[in-house]
Formats: sequence, C-alpha cells, structure tokens
Amino acid sequence: MTDRQVALDQALKQIEKQFGKGSIMKLGEHSDQNVSTVSSGSLAIDVALGVGGYPRGRIIEIYGPESSGKTTVALHAIAEVQTQGGTAAFIDAEHALDPTYAKNLGVNIDELLLSQPDTGEQALEIAEALVRSGAVDILVIDSVAALVPRAEIEGEMGDAHVGLQARLMSQALRKLSGAINKSKTIAVFINQIREKVGVMFGNPETTPGGRALKFYSTVRLEVRRAEQLKQGTEVIGNKTKVKVVKIKWLLHSAWQKWISCMEKEFLAKANY
Repeated sequence: MTDRQVALDQALKQIEKQFGKGSIMKLGEHSDQNVSTVSSGSLAIDVALGVGGYPRGRIIEIYGPESSGKTTVALHAIAEVQTQGGTAAFIDAEHALDPTYAKNLGVNIDELLLSQPDTGEQALEIAEALVRSGAVDILVIDSVAALVPRAEIEGEMGDAHVGLQARLMSQALRKLSGAINKSKTIAVFINQIREKVGVMFGNPETTPGGRALKFYSTVRLEVRRAEQLKQGTEVIGNKTKVKVVKIKWLLHSAWQKWISCMEKEFLAKANY
C-alpha cells in the first residue's frame, strides 16, 4: 500500500468518525440502488416520469396557470401515499384548500396534517420540522407565490420588497434539501405563473420565488388546462395537459429508449 493510499484511508476513517458512517463512500458501492418511488395517482404521469412516480427524498415543483389542476395533481399523490399507509402533510399558504373536494379525490382528510401559516417564514419552518421528524412521506406546499415574507406582511401597502421572497426560498431550500433526502420525504412545491415585463421575444412566463426552486427540483411538471369537459351545456370537468419540464433521474431502460430515439433521429437527418 502506497503512502498516498494510507493517507487516504486515514482521512476516510477520520471523516466517518467525525461525521458518521456513510458520510463518504465510493460511488460504485451504491450505484445499483433502486429508485424508491410513489405513484403520482396518474398512470400517464408515472410513465412520462420514467421511474413510475415521484422519487422519494426529492423536491418536486408543479406549476401552471390558475385553475389548471395543480392542486388536484398534488392531492392525487397524497391519496396514493395514504393508500400505502404513509403520512401526508399539506401546508396551505393560500388558505384555499377545499376538504370536500380533497375527500372526493380519495384523500383521507381525517389523517391529513394541515397547516395554514401566517407568513412564509412560518410555513417553511413548519415544513422543516415535519421533514426532520422523518415521519412524513409526502409534504405539499401550496403555493410558493403565497409564501409572503414577514417583512412584507408587517409593512405598508405599496412598500417595495425587492428579492425578499427569492432570498427566503433560496435559504429554505439550502436547509431543506439535505433533510429531505435523508428522511425520504417527497416535497411538492406548487407554484404559479407570472409574466416578465417588456419581453418581446421568447416565452415571457416565469415562476415566482426566484431561481432556487428550479435548481433544487428533481422533477418539474407544467400543468395546463387543455379544454373543458361538458355534458350537454354543463361543464363537468377539465382536460389537463402535464408536461415533464425537468427530471434528473431516469431509469436505465428509459434512458436507453431516449438514446435510441435520438439515434434514429440523427440517422434520418444524416440520410436526408
């Protein structure tokens, strides 16, 4: 054994002694771990995600226009978790959750943990406490846009609070991401859509709360209402489109299928 190897072994032992076993390891020792997932409640979404549902220990962002079905998508996931005997929590920052509607979607409202916080800081502190308990399987925050910083609530109408919410989200996600991964909690952030001012070319739509959530999210789903479902002249529902905007984790088979499709596309263009 070389001096470099001896020094490395000593460093690894010191790290494990100081920070605990498993704090550092070789990637190949855990490369074959299966992705633990929970169904989204929609077979189409599960297939589109490529891993059979939402991965545990990850952050999910569901965003879209108003009345597009974002909360409905999240409530279906809660119902699936409860069906498997898991614990679900819902932080209702918008103060708009309809318990009757949730029950009709299959949610056990008697067992659903609900919080309706007054400020964004309070909401995220409650979220952190629930995640660190290690006893919550899915946590839904509805919505990021409604996480109003305390300074804004205590201030006057019309006061400028530039970047407060973005800083709040950035700090919260830095603290939460590691705890979410360790506790294997599925953290679902519902978000709204805003439009950038003065955009002449490209998509003017953006999501509030800064860029942090985009970076920390393993999965980002865009939900839009496609058309109304009618029975005669009566509107009985909405047809919804869900687009997988981002996913960091794909099964090997799904990745291979994607590579195969890309290869065919490249060959077709080359032959042309």
